[in-house]
Amino acid sequence: MALRTIVTLPAPVLRRKARPITKFDKALQILIDDMIETMREAPGVGLAAPQVGISDRLIVVEYGEDEEDENGEIIEGPKKLYVMINPEIVKFSEEKELGVEGCLSIPGLVGEVERHSTIQLKGLNRRGQPMKLKAEGWLARIFQHEVDHLNGVVFPDRATKVWKPSVDEEEDMV
Repeated sequence: MALRTIVTLPAPVLRRKARPITKFDKALQILIDDMIETMREAPGVGLAAPQVGISDRLIVVEYGEDEEDENGEIIEGPKKLYVMINPEIVKFSEEKELGVEGCLSIPGLVGEVERHSTIQLKGLNRRGQPMKLKAEGWLARIFQHEVDHLNGVVFPDRATKVWKPSVDEEEDMV
């Protein structure tokens, strides 16, 4: 595994619609492993192939809900890793939620973005087998953000407002 360079705006690859993946070979497996390592090192909760300069329809997401212990202390919940190839949002709730998003490809900016509260996705796993997934809340937000990258859309395109975060806001987002 190797760390990949995360490309930032105005890199043209971030504005292109990514190509569907049809070859499930060793090169794809290496790319997936590299993206997972790069996302974790950044640190981030999601990464799309265009963010490492590859115009392919591939995303990796790793997320877990925080939990509260018996003393009311917040502890980090277990994280789940998702690898999705050629993801497609096939169903979404009418209900939407506003939330603050940042992006590894747009350092130094955050924005308030309205996203569907619940979505259903379909795609392929890393072995090329069909998979379906239902996501709610922040996980749904992360998947929508990453799928946007595959369509050449970045969060400021959907944001109601964008700003440079304070030091406190940046700490809360990590």
